[in-house]
Amino acid sequence: MIEFDGVSKVYHTRGLRRRVFNDLSFRIDRGESLAICGANGAGKSTLLRMIAGIEHPTSGHIRRSMKTSWPIGFASCFQMSMTGADNARFIARIYQQDEQAVLDYVEDFAQLGVYLRQAVSTYSSGMISRLAFGVSLAISFDCYLVDEVTAAGDVRFRKRCEEELLSRRNNGTLIMTSHDPYMLELYCTRGAVLYSGALIFFDSVAEACNVHHALQMQS
Repeated sequence: MIEFDGVSKVYHTRGLRRRVFNDLSFRIDRGESLAICGANGAGKSTLLRMIAGIEHPTSGHIRRSMKTSWPIGFASCFQMSMTGADNARFIARIYQQDEQAVLDYVEDFAQLGVYLRQAVSTYSSGMISRLAFGVSLAISFDCYLVDEVTAAGDVRFRKRCEEELLSRRNNGTLIMTSHDPYMLELYCTRGAVLYSGALIFFDSVAEACNVHHALQMQS
């Protein structure tokens, strides 16, 4: 279970005050698959970072009873001067996982070949995405967060990503943001729209996508 109770988030930068969320209260239960729609800058990535515990609310409380992943996507928390393999080992130690087992999974899944043992700073954005997918899926979480993932790699790699994410969804909880309605409907059964600091829930992903589209047409 993940529960937000009266959560607000405000950023202060260079004398400016920007309120991203205002008094969010909602609950996501174990086994749910939730699609979150929202315009650029609406706060989707911030919301996922708060769910993951990477960022903290300005006010209110967030309660978790599930082991939650970091947001999977192109944004990277890797140490760029380290190799992909060393990053995988380091993350395995943080989560108290078997280092070799994690590395073996990443090597097989990410298909980076000799680049796995090169500095991440030499990687393309697609290679970083493959490494991020591999490391994230090598570690067992109760809840997986997926942030604006764009398909990387060949057809076989994209198919494997799809199969692995569907498997995680079927055996746990999945929260996904994307601008692609097809992706959201493929992975999720429930939808929500992030708009003007509020998160509005809908019974279906299609309804959430339609409302999001209508709001974009008005702006």
